[in-house]
Amino acid sequence: MTIADQHTTNEQSAASAFSKQSHVFDDIYTSNTIIQYKRARVREHVNRFLAPGSHILELNAGTGEDSVYFGQAGHRVHATDIADGMLEALRAKVKAHQLEKQVSTEQCSFTALHSLQQKGPYDLIFSNFAGLNCTGQLRQVLVSLWPLLKPKGQITLVLLPPFCLWETLLALRGKFRVAFRRFNSKAGSTAYVEGVPFTCWYYKPSFVTEALQQDYELLGLEGLCTIVPPSYLEGLPARYPKGYRFLTRLENKWKSRWPWRHIGDYYIISFRKR
Repeated sequence: MTIADQHTTNEQSAASAFSKQSHVFDDIYTSNTIIQYKRARVREHVNRFLAPGSHILELNAGTGEDSVYFGQAGHRVHATDIADGMLEALRAKVKAHQLEKQVSTEQCSFTALHSLQQKGPYDLIFSNFAGLNCTGQLRQVLVSLWPLLKPKGQITLVLLPPFCLWETLLALRGKFRVAFRRFNSKAGSTAYVEGVPFTCWYYKPSFVTEALQQDYELLGLEGLCTIVPPSYLEGLPARYPKGYRFLTRLENKWKSRWPWRHIGDYYIISFRKR
């Protein structure tokens, strides 16, 4: 099997995994306090740079939580995903919110944007919560964004870095597999969703910056869940509400400082086309 075939197979596995999870995705994650914090942080970051009435291309849109949010805010969103189940949930959500004029959908992989039917151009290309970590071809994806953007168009990505302070500290509790799973960032590590395995890769902010620096200017970089715990530690906010609020205040203050912008569960990074 060629490397290209391996990537295609992995992409199909990831699509199958998230299609299986689509029916319960919102039930699992919508009420999660830390995920609510993460979504608010990402949207605050995007809104800092986004002009009113923008046209947005969303990659790995999932069940459409962000598509609906931006559609209700007056933007036009073209929401894409490769997973059948996610697209079905997304379209149902758009219909339920009567946003058919604001939000369109298309099944398309972010590794095949040349085949996108609606090529824009767009004011913003947006990918939330590490969908792009499901490919080992991120550089090629980044290069493919250029013709889809208007002059001065923007890119905002939310990615998993190869080091997370909270995860590494789990080694102290004997959870070595989780603590060190990101360390082999080049080969990737196996993730499981609904029992379906696929490979996940981890990328430094410097990797993204290097790939885009010639044609884009960096607008912002901030860590996400650097001091606030990752969302799979959801029990902490409920058990220690005052401590959790204190951690959110610290993170909101230090999110763009070194080293915090590099060592979170995620980072948010934005660029403007030159």
